[in-house]
Amino acid sequence: MNATPEQKILFAIIQSQDLDCCADALTEANLEVNRLPSIGGFLGKRNATVLIRVDEEKVELATRILQNTCKERIEYIVVPLETASIPLATPTPVTVGGATVFELDIDRYEEL
Repeated sequence: MNATPEQKILFAIIQSQDLDCCADALTEANLEVNRLPSIGGFLGKRNATVLIRVDEEKVELATRILQNTCKERIEYIVVPLETASIPLATPTPVTVGGATVFELDIDRYEEL
């Protein structure tokens, strides 16, 4: 099947704890949502990749829903303190969360 030129797919990488709220809000807005488990590279934490098929005029709606349901958080990672004579680990705050969103045009899709 050929997609209409206005169709897009959004890939949103979000934290696992935001997945249910995010998917529910997207579904409630009548947007097609598929969930995929994934793992982040920086902290090695579980997250989720959400695939959202939308018409071009609904991209802003989907983005707004992602922004409202995927919150930033502070987590702590342990970093060795190099200036100490004995290597000591010190917790360092890191901001995680929100959503990383990629938008692509759909040229073609098939339902099998």
